Amino acid sequence: MRIITKTLAASLLGLLATVALSVQAQSTLTQPRFLSLAPPEGLPIIPVFEGWTANEDGTTSYSFGIINRNDVAVDIPVGENNYIEPARYDGVQPGHFPAGRSTGVFTVTVPNSERGTDVWWNIKTGNADVLKVPGRHGIGAYELDFIRPRPQGALQPLVGIGEDGSQLAGLYAQIADYPGGTVEVGEQVELVVNATDPAVRDTSDPRFGEPLDMNVAFNKWQGPGNVTFTRHESTEVPENPYPEDSPRHGFWEEPMANELTIGGPSGEARVYATFDTPGDYVISTKVDIHTAPDSSDGDQCCWTNVYQRVTVE
Repeated sequence: MRIITKTLAASLLGLLATVALSVQAQSTLTQPRFLSLAPPEGLPIIPVFEGWTANEDGTTSYSFGIINRNDVAVDIPVGENNYIEPARYDGVQPGHFPAGRSTGVFTVTVPNSERGTDVWWNIKTGNADVLKVPGRHGIGAYELDFIRPRPQGALQPLVGIGEDGSQLAGLYAQIADYPGGTVEVGEQVELVVNATDPAVRDTSDPRFGEPLDMNVAFNKWQGPGNVTFTRHESTEVPENPYPEDSPRHGFWEEPMANELTIGGPSGEARVYATFDTPGDYVISTKVDIHTAPDSSDGDQCCWTNVYQRVTVE
């Protein structure tokens, strides 16, 4: 019994020593932060592969999202710390990352001949290690089918740039120049999108007796400086819909200036943007129909992203 006990004790000590050496080596090489405070440069931005879509034209689209665990937005310009491989697909990704979880913020579309090639999104935040994720075809659990109607009819909204720009649907529906031309630093610029909800719903269902609102969010996508959004005068200032004695009253948050709604089934969304630094910018606009019971970020349906290029002098 003593021999067995001693042998067991020696084995446990050896295992502990091995673990200690392994942890020490890992801390030297990768600088783990498990028990440390958040690094001064902030927590790393995490790229996310949401899934892939088989398009009707034979191409495949890879949907990417973001996790920013910081309380504020973080900028990592497209370049050596924020790039996509193969390089021919680089440049479509954001350089500005709002706080929180952003789902399906853009797609990379590859021809049928390249479906076997992984598309890697690489991000390096400050002194942290590079985090990367592949867009990859063929895994059934990752196939997205939001191009088909949901159970109650929800579809991706049709969105156009400007008051009367042509409407398209998709996670990277279209990118175009700001219709107003070049703008100046400090100038208050009116950004407009038009949208239509194409869903066909059962109007005998009390949930669909009236057209549903579409949610809209404008955000900086790329650019060298800060972009400040101001609510347009045509946008109603929302009020807390819950009475003061309701438990929900204290949890309600007023939408930010860059967030608004379009009354369905179609309409326009307007916001003011002000740029503090000259250069080339891209402003993204997400339009969703998450007011529908069969639409949400979690269900990977139903929203559309469009992008406006703005040159600031």
